Amino acid sequence: MTIKLRRVVTGHDEQGRAKVLIDEQVQNTFSHRAGAEFSVIWSTEGFPVSNDGNEDPANKKIGTAIENGSVFRIVSFAPGVAPRNHRTSSIDYGVVMQGEIDMILDDGVSVTLRAGDVLVQRGTIHDWVNNGTETCVIAFSLIAAKPVTANGKPLLPQG
Repeated sequence: MTIKLRRVVTGHDEQGRAKVLIDEQVQNTFSHRAGAEFSVIWSTEGFPVSNDGNEDPANKKIGTAIENGSVFRIVSFAPGVAPRNHRTSSIDYGVVMQGEIDMILDDGVSVTLRAGDVLVQRGTIHDWVNNGTETCVIAFSLIAAKPVTANGKPLLPQG
C-alpha cells in the first residue's frame, strides 16, 4: 500500500472496561486488478452490529460488500489503474485521503475527487480512473443496502 496505515481497535476486558485490542501497522494488502490495492480494516455481519467478542475479521475473505453487513477498507489507485465498471448492493461512504481520481458513471459523466473530498455512492455503476501522476488513496465504508430499482426492476450488483 502506498501509505502506511496504523490500525487501532478497541474492545473490553472481562470487567467491561475499555481496552486496546489491536495496535499495528496494516499488513493485509490485496489486489484483484492491476494498479489497485486494498486493505480491509474491519467488517461486520448483521444489524444491529455486535461489539461483543475479540475476533479480528480483517483477514476474512470477503467481496466488495457483505450482504447484511459492513466493510471498512482503504483502497489505493495507482496512475493508469485498470478499469473496472461495477455496482454493489451497498451504500458507500468514501473520503479521499491522498491524490485525486476521476469517478466515471455509466452515462459518461466524470467527476474529479481530490484529497479532502467525500463521496456517497448509492448503488450506481461507476469506475475509478487515475489520470494523475500520484497514487490516490480512499477510505471506504460500505454498508449493505437493498438493490436499487428502476421501473420496478432491481439493478443487481455487477462487475
